[in-house]
Amino acid sequence: MAKTQDYSKIMQDMMSSFPIDSSKFQDAFKSQAALGEKMSKVALTAAEQSTELSTKWTKETLSKVSTLTTTKEEPADYAKAMSDFASASAEMAAENIAAFAEIAKKVQMDTVELMMAAGKDMSDEATATMSKATNEMGAAAKKATAAAK
Repeated sequence: MAKTQDYSKIMQDMMSSFPIDSSKFQDAFKSQAALGEKMSKVALTAAEQSTELSTKWTKETLSKVSTLTTTKEEPADYAKAMSDFASASAEMAAENIAAFAEIAKKVQMDTVELMMAAGKDMSDEATATMSKATNEMGAAAKKATAAAK
């Protein structure tokens, strides 16, 4: 009966012959996890602020509606109340849309800042890793050349 070759042993032998620093993979994972945590914090903060703003806007609108629905003495008072409500609603909308824009602007600024920092960190890590690999490969080549002589 034919014996099946153990490819896992071959792969382990092959991978052990390459100088790989697995701590770099762990460091990269930790960096990505930290970036994810910071990005989540930015998103959650924005969601919280947006929810608070929406709630405030709704409460203000409802308070204006309650004054709109009160009984008036003259028919003209209903028209004035409706006009006042429309003006107040337009003003509140402008203020709240500007506030939403500020929240979005802050999210954008924080995100760009985080991405720039992450890019710098990754660039620094890649430069250090490549320098180390170059030095190791140079040393291995010198060793191989010396052994061949």
